[in-house]
Amino acid sequence: MKRHRPPSRREEIDQQDAPPQNERLQKVLAAAGVGSRRECEELILAGRVEVDRQTVTELGTRVDPHRQQIRVDGTPLTSPKRLYFAVNKPPGVVSTNRDPAARMRVVDLVRTDERLFAVGRLDRTSEGLILVTNDGELANRLTHPRYGVDKTYLARVAGCPSRYELDRLRTGVHLAEGVVRVASVRVKRRQRETAELEIVLNEGRNREIRRILARIGHKVLQLKRIAVGPLRLGDLPRGACRPLTRDEVQMLEQAAARAREESRPPDPAGSRSAVGGRRSGTAPERSPRGSRPGRQGKPSGFEPKPDRAPPRRTPRSGDKSGRKKGR
Repeated sequence: MKRHRPPSRREEIDQQDAPPQNERLQKVLAAAGVGSRRECEELILAGRVEVDRQTVTELGTRVDPHRQQIRVDGTPLTSPKRLYFAVNKPPGVVSTNRDPAARMRVVDLVRTDERLFAVGRLDRTSEGLILVTNDGELANRLTHPRYGVDKTYLARVAGCPSRYELDRLRTGVHLAEGVVRVASVRVKRRQRETAELEIVLNEGRNREIRRILARIGHKVLQLKRIAVGPLRLGDLPRGACRPLTRDEVQMLEQAAARAREESRPPDPAGSRSAVGGRRSGTAPERSPRGSRPGRQGKPSGFEPKPDRAPPRRTPRSGDKSGRKKGR
């Protein structure tokens, strides 16, 4: 029997920070103001709650309030309004959605009664742009590696990386989980003992920038995220937040869709049609009779030249190959 490996501490944290897709039905009802959690459980047990026109009487049933229709006594439950905020996370604030140590979280910087979660992570000592929302679908598109949405950072490092070291970041640096490379990197400012780099990543690993820069011998002194896809941090003060406009939300959705299309492998059927022409609308041209495929046919009236004997080699004075062997 195959044994399943228990999840590691890193995986447990990732699962806790992942945007919730489905929630318990009684919790959704309570969040919508139907009643207390206990009262909502009694409504479910009494058969007064429907999900997609099906009566639900089992406690703990998980639902997606954004995609499923929930009714109480035949009245549709109002779907929670989707909220989107940009937050300038200051150093010392954690981006995890659940913190047993009760430290200040990113979601605590947004004053609302709605249940929100941070999109992705910034480590505690880092700062900059992080999104907060209750839209699990968009959050998944912005953070999942298969979509590859760009995140732009400013990193102040000790020393000044050479051109060779910057090329190493582009071609790939070996970490414990594999080879990691940046989408782009450039030096914005050089000083006597430090340098400021602009780095673009399209994947999110734990403390990735700090680790790859440490591998090439440059410690990160300050790290700030300035953009997520097309959304820029701008002049938002540290520790402040603002709601996103409808156009900004659409820009993020389009960026995720575009990154997804660019990351898809080429269609093998399309590549065969481009190479062989078998799936295209026109049949491939046939070669003239008597000629081999892939070679041009010979013009009419063409007469091949007679084969010439190879020129006879004149042996040199010291060449033993031209001497006759005696018996």
